[in-house]
Amino acid sequence: MTTPDHGLRYEANCSLLFTEVPLLERPAAAKAAGFDAVEFWWPWPDQPVPSDTEVDAFVAAVRDAGVRLVGLNFFAGDLAGPDCGVLSVPDRVQQFRDNVDVTVGIGEQLGVQAFNALFGNRVDGASPQQQDELGRESIALAAKAADRIGAGVLVEAVSGPKPYPLRTAADAVAVVDDVRATGAVNVGFLLDLFHLAANGDDVEAAITAYAERTLHVQVADFPGRGEPGTGELDLQRHLGHLARRGYAGWVGLEYKPTTASTPDSLAWLPRERRHAN
Repeated sequence: MTTPDHGLRYEANCSLLFTEVPLLERPAAAKAAGFDAVEFWWPWPDQPVPSDTEVDAFVAAVRDAGVRLVGLNFFAGDLAGPDCGVLSVPDRVQQFRDNVDVTVGIGEQLGVQAFNALFGNRVDGASPQQQDELGRESIALAAKAADRIGAGVLVEAVSGPKPYPLRTAADAVAVVDDVRATGAVNVGFLLDLFHLAANGDDVEAAITAYAERTLHVQVADFPGRGEPGTGELDLQRHLGHLARRGYAGWVGLEYKPTTASTPDSLAWLPRERRHAN
């Protein structure tokens, strides 16, 4: 497939890409593939507060690779298992709050611009209203911490069978707007084209309505969540629309390669387009 140059910058999500090598080797693998920037989910899904040794090793892996970490998730539990965030879950919200300073501390060392705050599943024993209020309070707390280093906090819609309440762009942006109304102006929308398409949302309408609130973009094709060109989603048209609406931020490649190795799955993106500049 052709890849029109919309002036957007691409970076690699090293939690889904380069999984053929251990996590701490992935920043170097991304650099070898031509990327100057990467993003990660929270690297320790069972630990809101990892040891200093583990944090230092992660920071060193990114620095030594010569890439920039532009995006990092706050602790969200086991995303590959039952979890989809904890910040709105009463029995687990303290895990999120204990994690905030650790995550922002990593961000301060590595120049992270945006932290993704996954909202959390609906749970028994708490009403949706209680969870929504708790979630907004947690995001506002995270935004205050991120603001200390000039970074933003992201809110996204997510697809799949888990009881995650933010399914459409409008759902996620409603949270963004509510938290911004408290004074946390560094909260923004993470526009994930795959998740919106998988949930049946109108992607073009979402871009038109919410490009100004969008702080970060992630892509994968739909169906399948593979690399661009493996599904039916017109990613280049959508990215062009975003660029015309004024979006000039990062595009995170958050897909599951359909090839044996990640570099083989990148044939759609010319190597020169993988550099930040």
